[in-house]
Amino acid sequence: MSLKNRPITRRTVLRGAGAMVGLPLLEAMRPLATALAATSPTSGAPIDDKPPVRMACLFWPNGCNPKTWTPTSQGKDFALSPILEPLARFKDDILVLSRLSNQGTFTGDGHYVKDAAWLTGTTIHRTTGADLNAGGVSMDQLAAKRIGVQTPIPSLELGVEPVTTGVDTNVGYTRLYGSHISWSSPTTPVAREINPSLAFDRLFRSHAAGRAGRDDLSVLDLVADDTKALRDQVGQHDRRKLDEYLDSVRAVEKRITYEASDRRARYRDDPQARKDIETLGGRVDTYKHDPGRLRERSMNHTDHVRLMLDILLLSLQTDSTRIATFMFGNSVSNKNFSFVEGVKGGHHELSHHENDPEKMAQYQRITMWHLEQCAYLLDRMKQIREGEGTLLDHSMVLCGSALRDGNQHDPHDLPTVLAGRAGGTLSPGRHVAYAKDTPLCNLYVSMLDRVGVPVERFADSSGPLPGLDNPEYSPGPS
Repeated sequence: MSLKNRPITRRTVLRGAGAMVGLPLLEAMRPLATALAATSPTSGAPIDDKPPVRMACLFWPNGCNPKTWTPTSQGKDFALSPILEPLARFKDDILVLSRLSNQGTFTGDGHYVKDAAWLTGTTIHRTTGADLNAGGVSMDQLAAKRIGVQTPIPSLELGVEPVTTGVDTNVGYTRLYGSHISWSSPTTPVAREINPSLAFDRLFRSHAAGRAGRDDLSVLDLVADDTKALRDQVGQHDRRKLDEYLDSVRAVEKRITYEASDRRARYRDDPQARKDIETLGGRVDTYKHDPGRLRERSMNHTDHVRLMLDILLLSLQTDSTRIATFMFGNSVSNKNFSFVEGVKGGHHELSHHENDPEKMAQYQRITMWHLEQCAYLLDRMKQIREGEGTLLDHSMVLCGSALRDGNQHDPHDLPTVLAGRAGGTLSPGRHVAYAKDTPLCNLYVSMLDRVGVPVERFADSSGPLPGLDNPEYSPGPS
């Protein structure tokens, strides 16, 4: 059916040969609910046409500098700690939550037992083989199972580092644990997409018959007829909003195309890459994915990270999914951060700072870089108008790590920031310090409730985390 013959609803998408593009919330979608009636004909309940609440969980590995993370004051008038300065522009949009701990990770040494269980709140099974067991389902996947049927994609899992394999003989765990934070079952980690092109295709392109030979076309070219039909049906304000949104889709496409073209050119121009390619010889898979390990040697992966965050943004903006996770790196990631001013060395190496002031300063700068990328996403979300607010107003963005101090593998008082207003059910702009070792899973209970997945308990939770919606809340003495 042509779009011009279909009513415009929140579920409307632009379709074309081998492509499907979701839409942002348009004014034309809102009157339909009013016209249908004030209540549902089946349940009698009031029709709610408010934008849905989305949830994104952004994870960085190796913890943070524990001496510079926690703000010294609480409540609305708190001052950001040095390490949180990248979030200064969003101080009124974030909750800094202190003294939350993942009690299921108190046992077991190293990073894997903490990182794999960041969203499950459980104790993972120690193994050096393939018999993985995280001990439970991650909270994002619990949400995806309950509300994923309401969106084209139940959940989106993104990252930038390939899955690591083998065994970490220092702690006796398979490295597979360190590549996953999302678990659809205790024994099934959810695969992440690290290729921007494939992630984009999953959102906006289908692999239906007839697509062959059309990969050079923009996805917007493929849905041009539906786009024209939609523009003819909506008002001037919606046309402007539609144009802004489609411009952002095309910008992501162009960046993907440029990144691939630029990478190919650098492969050809890099003598070391050419030499490495020749040495690799018949190792076709390695050549296919990253000849000469050029990406590893180029070090600065800011562009890759931001491109993946832009794809995550589009997935939430179009309601393609309401649940997303992003891994900045795997457990024990020793990504070289020498591209950050003042840093010389790998992330994991510097996280084992041994209380050396110079190493701790570099460790801090690496975490600040991660928070700068979080700020990038928050800024993009805040610019997108949606209903009476912004995309950020209707979302929750969890930013954190499964360790506090990488030097001691400390699972207590985890670095945790929650951004957004979750449709008016969060009151940000505060630092809240709870009682020592308050379950992190209490936060997850509260987050699940806000995306429409109420639960009485999750893992070791003792109830919802209090005070998230109360600007005057004070936990009292710790």
